[in-house]
Amino acid sequence: MLIHPWDAARDTDEWRAWLRTRDFGQLAANGVDGGPPVVVPTHFLFDGDQEVVLHLARPNPIWAALEANPVTVVSVHDDYAYIPSTWRSDSPDDGVPTSYYASVQLTCRARIVDDGEGKADILRRQLAHHQPDGGYGEMAADAGPYRKMLSAIRGLRLEVVDVRAKFKYDDHRPVEFRERIRDGLAGRGLPGDEGAEAQLVRRMTR
Repeated sequence: MLIHPWDAARDTDEWRAWLRTRDFGQLAANGVDGGPPVVVPTHFLFDGDQEVVLHLARPNPIWAALEANPVTVVSVHDDYAYIPSTWRSDSPDDGVPTSYYASVQLTCRARIVDDGEGKADILRRQLAHHQPDGGYGEMAADAGPYRKMLSAIRGLRLEVVDVRAKFKYDDHRPVEFRERIRDGLAGRGLPGDEGAEAQLVRRMTR
C-alpha cells in the first residue's frame, strides 16, 4: 500500500481508534507451493493494542497456508468514496478524479488454536463484542449448546508485528479545496459518502 506523507496516520492513537470501531476485514496469507495468496473475508476482534482474534471453519484453505508460513495480514478499509474530477477542478478539461478511503493493514504472526477451551475463549470474546446484550447460550468447551460444534472450527490469535495505516483525504490540498469536496459529499449522499466526509472533516480540523 502506497502511503504518501500527507496520507499517513498522524499517530498510533489515530489508527487504533479507527480500527477499534471495525470488526470485518480480509485475512491474507501467502499461497502454498507457488499458488496464489489466500484471502478470506472474516469478522475479527482487535484488542486495541497488539492482538487480533478470530475463528474460521476447519475446511478453510487458509490453514495450510498459515501452517507453511505463519505471517499474515489483516486488511481493513472503510469510509471510502469516489471523488469526481469536477469536484477537484473548476475546469472540466483538467480535473483529476480520485478515491478517498481509510485503510489499516496489520502484519501479524499467527498462532492456530485447536484446544477446546482456547477456541471457546475466542468465541466468548467475539460474542460479547457482537452481541453485548446476550441472546446466546453458554460458550464453553465442556458444557452448553455449542460444545459439540467447536470441533468444526479452528481459532486464530494474531500477534501484530507491523502496521501500515492510511487516511487518503487530500490532506496536502488547501482547506478551501477540501471544503468544496466536503460540500459535494454532504450533498451527494451515496453509500460511503457520510463516512468519507466525517474523516475528511476530522483530518481537516485536527
